[in-house]
Amino acid sequence: MGLAETLSYIVPELTLVIGAMALLVAGVFMGDARARWVSLGAVGLLTAALALVVMIPVGAGVSIFNGAFRIDAYAGFCKLIIFAAAIVAILMSDRYLGGDELGRFEYPVLILLAAFGMAMMVSATDLITLYMAIETQSLALYILAAFNRDSRRSTEAGLKYFVLGALSSCLLLYGASLIYGFTGSTQFADIANVAIVSEGRNVGLVIGLVFLIAGLAFKVSAAPFHMWTPDVYEGSPTPVTAFFAAAPKLAAMALFARAMIEPFSGIIADWRPVVAMIAVASMLVGAFSAIQQTNIKRLMAYSSIGHMGYALIGLTAGTSRGVGAVLIYMAIYIAMTIGAFACILLMRR
Repeated sequence: MGLAETLSYIVPELTLVIGAMALLVAGVFMGDARARWVSLGAVGLLTAALALVVMIPVGAGVSIFNGAFRIDAYAGFCKLIIFAAAIVAILMSDRYLGGDELGRFEYPVLILLAAFGMAMMVSATDLITLYMAIETQSLALYILAAFNRDSRRSTEAGLKYFVLGALSSCLLLYGASLIYGFTGSTQFADIANVAIVSEGRNVGLVIGLVFLIAGLAFKVSAAPFHMWTPDVYEGSPTPVTAFFAAAPKLAAMALFARAMIEPFSGIIADWRPVVAMIAVASMLVGAFSAIQQTNIKRLMAYSSIGHMGYALIGLTAGTSRGVGAVLIYMAIYIAMTIGAFACILLMRR
């Protein structure tokens, strides 16, 4: 496959990242007084990327960059929802950020870069690209959490998110290094071949998988790796919280499902109990911790933790139907969550 053909499959992502750089330069010259124009440009780029995802013919799926990414219907469906959620997040935040004197042009640019990272996440089929995609998304989200620089709570939320995010990255990288050491490859297809042959007897591979699950569970804020969620949700500006609760959750859950099913379906008996325990713990923590909350944003945080537990039940099935159920559940969850946060924003009046 030639370079031009390869790049044709990632035109939506290229549109977002090149457009984000252009809007960043334009915002510097126009200033914060015209931040709304940058927001409109970001919405236009996301709409164009959404249309391009629909137009790209994927068929049964195409692997590009020597198996580092896979463009298929699974990734395309997730990208459509991610881009749509990002558009709604920018539109919801316009009046709020202007009223709180937070209408800076960097906000929509960060949303674009986060959406670019999420698009990479749902297509990643290699441990290296998986980590790069997660960090591309996370770096933008760290800044968004602390976007209100004059608020102590917002700054604290960004700092907590950054520190605990670094801890989760350490767990994920340690697990990925163990998996690479005991399989000799970072690509999902090669890892799957080794996992099938080992039949669960490769102890190092299983230990690495546990660390990988811990790192991914943090990204979806599943218990007991949920400790950052309530504080970050409460301290971040409300439109940012709405974005956190929607698109990143779908991207992380889609990545979680692909990273479990494609390379480790041969040892599903080893990781299914771990994911099942995380799912049950998330449901319990989300339900019972929400009862005593007096802050509505913390309530929504524990609600999202519980919902991730419900979604993980589909993953424990370890089948294509289970993954399909996860995607349907997450699509409905995102629509309902954005609606709930829209009502919360209206309550400010």
